[in-house]
Amino acid sequence: MTKPAWSPGQYLKFEDERTRPAIDLLSAVPTREVKFAVDLGCGPGNSTELLVKRFPQAVVQGIDSSAEMVAMAKERLPECHFATADIDSWRPEQNADLLYANAVMQWLPGHEQLFSRLMGFLNSGGSLAIQMPDNLDEPTHVAMREVASDGKWADRMAKADFARTQVGDASSYYQLLRPLSQRVEVWRITYNHPLQGLDGIIEWFKGSGLRPYLSLLDEAERLLFLEEYKERISRSYRQMNDGMVLLPFPRIFIVATR
Repeated sequence: MTKPAWSPGQYLKFEDERTRPAIDLLSAVPTREVKFAVDLGCGPGNSTELLVKRFPQAVVQGIDSSAEMVAMAKERLPECHFATADIDSWRPEQNADLLYANAVMQWLPGHEQLFSRLMGFLNSGGSLAIQMPDNLDEPTHVAMREVASDGKWADRMAKADFARTQVGDASSYYQLLRPLSQRVEVWRITYNHPLQGLDGIIEWFKGSGLRPYLSLLDEAERLLFLEEYKERISRSYRQMNDGMVLLPFPRIFIVATR
């Protein structure tokens, strides 16, 4: 399936909210002496910037499968090296002290093989740090699949349902990484993001979860899809007195140190 194009501008509409889990992930990395770090799935560079600030003496690189994201990251951090590459086939030029993957691994299949492979690219004492949305069973994503199953576009939409990988539970990731690590931590946090009504939820997911679905439709169909999607999520997310809606957003965190 052709990958739908990322929109850096759409993604960064909620930069503060999207960067908060990245900060929490980085704060849990125990590795102190970092000479070489790679931001896997660097996006527009907001997470890479955290690595630069945390490890100012380190060589920091970033890779992303989206050329548009890489271009924006280069503008943001011209002193860093960025490249367009797929994580599942990428190899570093040298072993790293930190491989950092914020909100990207949910788009990649085969976590058992992939995470084991990435651990092999670490120096002793180096860390693999991963954060992934764990929200496929949330009403936002259930509604996406329900609208996509409508007969008007169901055949085209079938592929979009498999764009995201089903994230495992804490135990499965711990058991996978413990034999390869001296220390493994796995935890889950639900963030509650205040957004501007149901339209705020739609704008949030147009930069991520809705992307595979909307990319398969023409402009008129997109408007119809979003209209039906809004009606469905209205059953689960109610506006508060000030018009805001709280979006619960669960995420799973993994830090494995070799």
